[in-house]
Amino acid sequence: MDLGKLLLKKIVDVAKEYIDSKNDTTPTQQVRPTQRPASPIVERERTDVEWNAYFKEILLNEFPSYTILEDVPVTNLAGFVSDEFKLYKTRPTQVYKAEWGKPYTFVLEKDGRAIATVMLGNGHSHDSNVKYLIARMYAKKLGLPYINFYTQMENERSYVIGRIRKFLN
Repeated sequence: MDLGKLLLKKIVDVAKEYIDSKNDTTPTQQVRPTQRPASPIVERERTDVEWNAYFKEILLNEFPSYTILEDVPVTNLAGFVSDEFKLYKTRPTQVYKAEWGKPYTFVLEKDGRAIATVMLGNGHSHDSNVKYLIARMYAKKLGLPYINFYTQMENERSYVIGRIRKFLN
């Protein structure tokens, strides 16, 4: 045999040995990292008092240039009001005069003037509750932002701050 054929046969033999040696070994198995047991996040619902305290703390710390008033009746801002929404006629089973509207949870004041209202409501149904509707209508009539938050939602601090700032600007 000539040298080229001999060299080629040697290379083929070495390649076969190498392939056979790789096929004979069992493949190494990757070790899967042990999973940590998922710690269940137990969310408990806050009470109305806890929600009020949470929002009050945010308002006091993030909006220090405003005076924060709590549980302000509609009439404190609008004065005496008649039943201009005709609730006695349109909703006789829900006879609420405007004076009985849901008090604003918080009112932000600056220089003795109301600047915005913040309402906390439990559930989306509060939008259809006459007391909330009255409060919203009078805020609109007075030219005040009516900022409502649903207490069944997460209401992360950054979200609350951003939303209030949006209404104040």
